[in-house]
Amino acid sequence: MKFKGESAEYRKVRNQLLEAEIALKDQRERVAVLRRQLPMGALVETDYVFREGPSDLGDEAPANFRDVRLSQLFAPGKDRLIVDHMMWAANDKLPCPMCNMWADGYAAIAPHVGNKVNFVLVTKVDLATLREWARRRGWDKIRLLSSHGNTFHKDFHMEEDAGRQRPGVSVFNRAADGKIYHFYTTEASFAPGHHRAIDLYSPVWNLFDLLPEGRENWMPKHSY
Repeated sequence: MKFKGESAEYRKVRNQLLEAEIALKDQRERVAVLRRQLPMGALVETDYVFREGPSDLGDEAPANFRDVRLSQLFAPGKDRLIVDHMMWAANDKLPCPMCNMWADGYAAIAPHVGNKVNFVLVTKVDLATLREWARRRGWDKIRLLSSHGNTFHKDFHMEEDAGRQRPGVSVFNRAADGKIYHFYTTEASFAPGHHRAIDLYSPVWNLFDLLPEGRENWMPKHSY
């Protein structure tokens, strides 16, 4: 479509851009097809135990806190689980600002995602710290879990030897016999020098990419 008053040069470059946008869309779909063709990964032999509180973030009654196993994160009839690995080390006061921004977005869309698939946010920080911050951010629609007492993040390469955390997303599959398999994990870096692997999961970056100057060096903060 043409816009009133646009120049011939604008239209020429815009048409070139359109071709590139269509090619990018097709490439994204090819990548998605390859991902869907992955065979099931390794059997998850550890039924990890996480710590979870009630969905009401204002409820801090100790009796309502519980241990929950990985196998219990699968609701009846939902055999897929998406895990957001939040970068928040055990001794850090606040989460990674970028992971915090992703979680802000997930808080809004979690009910939609949860209609199709099990979806949880897992972080290494203790549950009390996670829930206190979640109350401030309004993360009351996300299922929040602490892996403070297990090796879940480390086993799936989201934790370094020194305890430093990495951001990422993992997908798990429950087979008909109840066994759980790892299907897919991606972190912020595909490989050294190739970052932005999980940018697509936040609309903020993609909106900024529409600007004449692009995203530049903008970085999220905990507050503005």
